[in-house]
Amino acid sequence: MSRQILVTSALPYANGSIHLGHLVEYIQTDIWVRFQKMRGHDCRYLCADDTHGTAIMLRAEKEGITPETLIGRVWDEHTRDFAGFHIGFDHYYSTHSDENRELASTIYLRLKEAGLIEVKTIAQLYDPVKNLFLPDRFIKGECPKCGALDQYGDNCEVCGATYSPTELKNPVSAVSGATPVHKDSEHYFFKLGACETFLREWTKSGALQDEAANKMQEWFASGLNNWDISRDAPYFGFEIPGAPGKYFYVWLDAPVGYMASFAKYAKDTGLDFDAWWGAESKTELVHFIGKDILYFHALFWPAMLKFSGHRLPTAVYAHGFLTVNGQKMSKSRGTFITAESYLAQKLNPEWLRYYYAAKLNGSMEDIDLNLDDFVARVNSDLVGKFINIASRTAGFITKRFNGVLENVLDNEDVLLEDNHLETLTHQLIQASDEISRLYENREYGKAIRHIMILADEVNFYVDEKKPWEMAKRNDPNLRIVCSIILNCFRLLTLYLKPVMPKLAESAESFLNIPPLTWEDSRSLLPTNHAINEYSHLMTRIDPKSIEAMVDANKQNLESTPPPAPVRHAEAQTHAAQPAAATPVSETISIDDFAKIDLRIARIANAEHVEGANKLLRLTLDLGDLGTRQVFAGIKSAYAPEALVGRFTVMVANLAPRKMKFGMSEGMVLAASGDTPGLFILSPDSGAQPGMKVK
Repeated sequence: MSRQILVTSALPYANGSIHLGHLVEYIQTDIWVRFQKMRGHDCRYLCADDTHGTAIMLRAEKEGITPETLIGRVWDEHTRDFAGFHIGFDHYYSTHSDENRELASTIYLRLKEAGLIEVKTIAQLYDPVKNLFLPDRFIKGECPKCGALDQYGDNCEVCGATYSPTELKNPVSAVSGATPVHKDSEHYFFKLGACETFLREWTKSGALQDEAANKMQEWFASGLNNWDISRDAPYFGFEIPGAPGKYFYVWLDAPVGYMASFAKYAKDTGLDFDAWWGAESKTELVHFIGKDILYFHALFWPAMLKFSGHRLPTAVYAHGFLTVNGQKMSKSRGTFITAESYLAQKLNPEWLRYYYAAKLNGSMEDIDLNLDDFVARVNSDLVGKFINIASRTAGFITKRFNGVLENVLDNEDVLLEDNHLETLTHQLIQASDEISRLYENREYGKAIRHIMILADEVNFYVDEKKPWEMAKRNDPNLRIVCSIILNCFRLLTLYLKPVMPKLAESAESFLNIPPLTWEDSRSLLPTNHAINEYSHLMTRIDPKSIEAMVDANKQNLESTPPPAPVRHAEAQTHAAQPAAATPVSETISIDDFAKIDLRIARIANAEHVEGANKLLRLTLDLGDLGTRQVFAGIKSAYAPEALVGRFTVMVANLAPRKMKFGMSEGMVLAASGDTPGLFILSPDSGAQPGMKVK
C-alpha cells in the first residue's frame, strides 16, 4: 500500500558553512527518503535555510552588506554543498519568504485567539557598549543548573537544561565582551505550560523515540516555562502583527519554515497544501533533527501546530552528534571540517555517505568519524568487497560471451555444494525483507552489516569457483558462474542504492538495466540479458587526500586538536603472536590504554591462506560496526572449522595493514606462555558482537 510522506531535516542556519557534522542529519534523512521512493511511496523531502536573528544582522553589518544579500549568498553555498553530497531535496527554500511571514503570523494570531499569548514586562540583558538587547546566543556564562562554564544564554550543552538568559551566572556579552546590564522590556510569551496535558499525551503517543520520550518526562517534572517568542528591534526577522518594534524570535518562524517551503512547492507543483498540513491530513509528517533541538521540536512545535489548527508530526527522529577522531565538533569553537573542503580534495561524497550509514542507528547516540577507520572501511567494504565482485567477473562475460548472461534459475545446480540447501541468489533475494525493515527503522548500520555479510558470501563463492582458472581451462560452466555472480552484484547494488545513489546509477548503466526499485529485489535478470562493458566504478581512498583535507582545516582544528590517530607496533601478521614468557615491559598510563579499542567479535568464517604456513584468514563480525578481515598467526593451534561461530576479542582501531595475501584490518588477541599452546581470548556467554571491552 502506497504511503504519502512529507519529510524534513532541521533548517541549517544561514550564518556559516555546512560541515561534516551537519551532514550526518542530511545524509541520514536522504537515505531514508531514497529508500521510501524506491519502495514506490509518494515521499517529498523539504528543507530551507534558517535566515533570521541578530547573528545574521551583525554578520551582515560587519561585512558591509544587507542581511538579504548575506542570506542569498549563503543559500547558494548551502545548496551547492548539499548537491555535492547528493542530498535529493524536492524543494529547498528560505525562511525569509512571503509564505513564511504569512504562515507565522497566522499561527501567532490563532494562538492569541486561543488565549495562549501573554504580554509582560521582563528584565533583559543589554549590552551597554553596542546598545543592543542581547539574544540568548550572544550571552555566555555558567549554567544555573549544573554550573558548566562557557554556556549560551538559552540552554546548556552539558546537562541539556533550558533557562532564561538572566538566570545565567557571570554573564558576558559575546558581541563586545562587556558585562551586560539588566533593562526592562515588554515581551510576548507563548503559554506553553497551558499545553502540558496535551503535550504529556502526545510525547507518549509513539511519535518520539523511547529515549526522547523519557527525556520529555524529565522536562515535565521540572515544569514547563512559558516561551518568550519576541525580540526587540534592531532585529532581522518578521515583525509581530500589532506589535511595532517587536519581532518573532527566530525559533518561532524557523519550524514554520517547513510549512512555508511546502507551501511554495505546492504552489509550483499543484499540490493541495491543506491535504498535507491540515488538521485532518492523513499524510505522514516526519522530522529528522539533532538531539540538541529536541525541546523545540517535541514541545514548542507540536503545541504551536495543535492550537493553531494544523496536523501534528507523525514522528520526530533525533540523532546524536558527530565527533572527529574522538574530538567533539563545535561550530562556535571552529572545530569542524567543511563540506566544501572535503569536496575540494576530490573525495568521493559517497565514501562519507557509506561511512555514516555504517555508523548510524535509530537512537540518539553520537557517532565518530575516525579518519583512519574511514579509509580502511571504505577501501575494504566498497572496493575490496563490493566493487571487486563485478571487476573480477564482468570481463569474462563481455570478452567470451558477447556480454550476454545465462539464465541463473535454469542452472542453479552449478551453485549447489555439499550441505548447501539454498542457492546464493535465493539467499540474497530472501534478505530483502530484513534489509527493508532495517532501513525503515533507520538501523542503517545493521543494514550495512547485513549487506556486507552477503558480499562476503558472494566473494567466498568467487574465490571458490575461481572464474579466472575456469577461463584458462575453458570450463563450460564459466558463463553461468559469472552470471550468478553478476546477478548477486545487481542485488547488492539495489540494497546499497539508498546510501550510494550515484554508484548505483553507474552500476545500472554497466548492467544495462533501468533504475532499480525495491520490487526488483524479488527477481533476477531475464534470460539472455546483455550487459555493457565494465569500467571501474570506484577507486580507493588515498590517505594523502585525507591528510590534505585536514591540513585545509588546520586553522579550525588547532584550537582544540583531536587526539592523534592510534598507532600500534607493527606485528608480522596483525594478529597476536605466541611468545615466550617475558617480564612485564615498561608501564603505560591509563590514557595510553584507553586509546586501544577492544571489541567482542564473532568469527563468521575462517579459512586457510594459500601459501602461508602460520596464517588463517578470519572474517570477524563486529555487529553494528560491520565485518573485518584479519590474518591471524594461529594456524598451528586451530583448524578453521573449529573457529567458526566462536567469540573472541579484537583490537578494532588498529590501522589496517596491506599484506601479500590481502588487507588485514585488526588484531585478534591470543595468549601463550611456558605451557605449550596458543589460546585465543574468548568472552563468557552472553557477549554480543561489537561490545566494547572495558
